[in-house]
Amino acid sequence: MLPDYRVRQRDYLLEISRALTEELDLDVLLLRILRITIEMLTGHAGFIALKDEKRGWHIAVHEGIAEALLNYLKRWLEAQPADSTEDDEVHVPEINRMLSDISMGMLTGVGINMIFQKQVIGQIYVFRNYRGLFSANDRMLLTSFANQAAIAVRNARLYNETREQSLRLEALLDSAADGILILTPDLRVERANKALQRLLNTTEEQCVGKHFSEVIRWAKPPQGVTLEEAVANNWSQSVQNLFYLEGDMLREGLREPLPVGISYGPLFSAENKLINVIASVRDITRFRTAEEMKTSFISVVSHELKTPIALIKGYVSTLRRDDVEWDREIVSESLAVIEEEADHLTEMVEDLLDATRLQAGGLTLKKVELEIPRLARFLADRYTSQTEKHSFEVDFPADFPAVPADEERIRQVLTNLLNNAIKYSPTGEIRISGKARQKDVVVCVSDHGPGIDPRDQPFVFDRFYRSDEVAKTTKGTGLGLYLCREIIRAHEGKIWVDETYKEGSRICFSLPRE
Repeated sequence: MLPDYRVRQRDYLLEISRALTEELDLDVLLLRILRITIEMLTGHAGFIALKDEKRGWHIAVHEGIAEALLNYLKRWLEAQPADSTEDDEVHVPEINRMLSDISMGMLTGVGINMIFQKQVIGQIYVFRNYRGLFSANDRMLLTSFANQAAIAVRNARLYNETREQSLRLEALLDSAADGILILTPDLRVERANKALQRLLNTTEEQCVGKHFSEVIRWAKPPQGVTLEEAVANNWSQSVQNLFYLEGDMLREGLREPLPVGISYGPLFSAENKLINVIASVRDITRFRTAEEMKTSFISVVSHELKTPIALIKGYVSTLRRDDVEWDREIVSESLAVIEEEADHLTEMVEDLLDATRLQAGGLTLKKVELEIPRLARFLADRYTSQTEKHSFEVDFPADFPAVPADEERIRQVLTNLLNNAIKYSPTGEIRISGKARQKDVVVCVSDHGPGIDPRDQPFVFDRFYRSDEVAKTTKGTGLGLYLCREIIRAHEGKIWVDETYKEGSRICFSLPRE
């Protein structure tokens, strides 16, 4: 039969081995190992020190050490370089010397390096409060416990690294703006991030375990290579490129499908075994709307350009006829029309160029101390001579301050607002008014027309936007209010539709006083 201490040694080693597979808290496990070690070596105190890149040398757990001695050991260990392996071997005799000096020879200790794959990751120490050497058997036993402790530390670090990577992946998935689906090799949902849940109007619990085709459902067949086709072709094209398709995706509990683009591809192991399929789902409503707006814009601009060009060509062709002599009045009227339509063309081209500059961030301002009331009166006088159906009123307080602004650009804003007021109100008064506030000034242009439909108000400053009703009855490119907004933004001001005005429409903008 084995001696009692051998049986206890075996039992303790089995207990530690079992704890290695069950206990995830490293400190709890190390403290258990330390206490067993102290008991087996008939010691009275001890500690386990660890070394890592972040914290260097530090005491992880301790047992039975007086606070003063513990603080002294902590300071000494923290001062040791963590990136050097040469000093690891001298820690034990150095600590033994310190213990002997502090206790006047009444304390003896034994320490062993904790080594994993030839790398020192820590050290374990046991002290006795009486004189006496540790035997070779004590050192062998301590080595056994040190090896177990080294395995525990390595396992815990691997677990923490895996857990941190998992947390990073979770955070990355949940912070992604695009919906992400992680599929198993048989195309069943393993993970659906929050963005995808919002797109589908569902929860992850309702998605997990379902086949891809049950989660991503189409209102009509999508365009592109489907996931089923990619699987059928054994992912033959996915070595260099991800697969992509677009379509209208059905959503839980919602009538309107959502336009989406889906990029997906396989994730293979080193042995070329399919692990997962990753699908990224993006809401392409804006892209589709932009494409529709671009198509509509090209159509509108083409039509808008045709009208003045046709008029110019018609009048020029008429004036060039050799078989007719035109009197001076007809020639003058014809040339006036040609000039007016040429100005119209120039204005449209300038608007297009400005829109391009603004989109590219190329608008520069030449600021002066601008007196907006003077500019407003000048424009009102000019428009009064151009229309008999409208009257113009300029209403500014006498102490309205000058503001730093680009006169030409603010003139462009007011001109666009006045043009819109004339265009959309058949008759009536058009008022340019202003008021000064503490930090800025506010200027408004109001009319007595039908007003702006509340459904259109959030979009009237968007590029190329024109409501269906307006597009049927009036000409325009949908750039005027967009240019106004970008010019005012460049001045660090704001522009808005006054929703409280009910007698027509009123658009206001603010400019900072400094």
